[in-house]
Amino acid sequence: MSQASAAQRSLVDVDDSILVVIDIQDHFLAKYDRAKSQALVANVAWLSHVARHLDVPVVAMAEDIATTGPLNRTVAEALPDGTKVHDKDFFGLAGNPEILAAVKATGRNTAVCVGMETDVCIAQSAIGLAGEGYKVVVLRDAVASMDGDEEVGLERMRDAGIALSSVKALYYEWLRSVSRTVRLENKFPELEALRPATLVL
Repeated sequence: MSQASAAQRSLVDVDDSILVVIDIQDHFLAKYDRAKSQALVANVAWLSHVARHLDVPVVAMAEDIATTGPLNRTVAEALPDGTKVHDKDFFGLAGNPEILAAVKATGRNTAVCVGMETDVCIAQSAIGLAGEGYKVVVLRDAVASMDGDEEVGLERMRDAGIALSSVKALYYEWLRSVSRTVRLENKFPELEALRPATLVL
């Protein structure tokens, strides 16, 4: 077994995190059953609200917008005000100079990747960011691909030193303590209202 990477060995620091939202477009969501698509959209939208309240910068993108359409509306509306949705050509975001520059401009070094598809754009983006020196975390319940392809993508990333986690686990790693969790939830009660019923904290 290969040695664990820095991302796999350490907790995720909220003050070093960037949320990277990749290709959640209706064109791709239509490939999956309704429940799977709705769960992905709901989890990413809720996490985007959390990121906004914790001052975690968001870099968002959609693939070949002219052909495959814009970012899903629910996801787009959950992004922090003024967030640009980049038009992505290369499957791996690191191959797109403008998008990589936007990631670097945050000044942060831990990329939390969500979106689709797990075995293509997520895997290539995660591995590419790791090659650029970033710690990379991929959330299993905030990415999607066809069932057989999903495991291929997750195994590929794990073997490359990408940390695999979940929305719930990341939420508590970002907050770290009971007191910070209570303060956030009291200050922003809408987070509870917006939280998907399937996401049990």
